[in-house]
Amino acid sequence: MAEDNKEKFLEYKGKPLVRCGKTIYYGNMSDPYVICLNVQSEEEIKDLKISGKVLIQLINTDPDVSPKEKIVKKSEKTGLFNALDLGAVWLERALK
Repeated sequence: MAEDNKEKFLEYKGKPLVRCGKTIYYGNMSDPYVICLNVQSEEEIKDLKISGKVLIQLINTDPDVSPKEKIVKKSEKTGLFNALDLGAVWLERALK
């Protein structure tokens, strides 16, 4: 019964994806690191919006870390899949 009330998230490689506007968070917030994907630009192809440039950031979730030290790595890729794929590798390596 408790399982029915639990909110389910879309997952990629076993980790949740949570979207808020043009920002997507990948990973568990209880883990030491998460990935933040910010869609910087979009292209429209036949009534469908496709992401263009995407900013990828590996973020430290420790609340005691200063804001300057929160962003461990960052990069920019073209396309959401390319960005998510790179972010998944970064997150996997950071959580080992």
